[in-house]
Amino acid sequence: MNKQLNIHKKIILASESPRRRNLLALLGLDFDVKPAFIDEDSIIMEGTPEEYVQKLSLLKAKKIADEEKTDTIVIGADTIVVLENQVLNKPIDESDAYKMLRRLSGKTHQVYTGIALVEALKGNSFTTYKKTDVSFRYLEDEEILSYIKSGSPLDKAGSYGIQDDFGAVFVSHINGCYYNIVGLPLELLYTSLKMFSENKSKE
Repeated sequence: MNKQLNIHKKIILASESPRRRNLLALLGLDFDVKPAFIDEDSIIMEGTPEEYVQKLSLLKAKKIADEEKTDTIVIGADTIVVLENQVLNKPIDESDAYKMLRRLSGKTHQVYTGIALVEALKGNSFTTYKKTDVSFRYLEDEEILSYIKSGSPLDKAGSYGIQDDFGAVFVSHINGCYYNIVGLPLELLYTSLKMFSENKSKE
């Protein structure tokens, strides 16, 4: 039982991201981790960024829920970076990371995180999202190349992590939830879990 939210169900985080795992732990919940491996690049973006991240997060949560079939709530999440209406995924190599960071330099972009909750036994689901505006200062080539050399940008959407020692200094200011940029908007997840679990208990 997760006492903080009065959830009488097992919770599974359908993500291999250590950042999401660490953030979820901040809520004081007991949970297991079971990554959902889907080919995100094969899923064509249709509709708005909000619809896209919710679709991806739901696909991840449903994949694990279908495998689990126990009294479990599965949490799926997906984060994308959008610059001038174009999605910037994880870079394929260092050259790709450089191009992304050079494009982000001196501009404001949006970070969207979709959250999906799926009740494994009954298949009930809920999706939502959070958006945060992130502004970069102008980046010098030497800074970009030094950051890429650390290897940190290569597993992150948009080729940067605001939680990184060096990636953090690229950001001049944000408008919205900081944790959303890291990969899991905690306030939204908490209130969504609370609502979802309470609604299920009344059925």
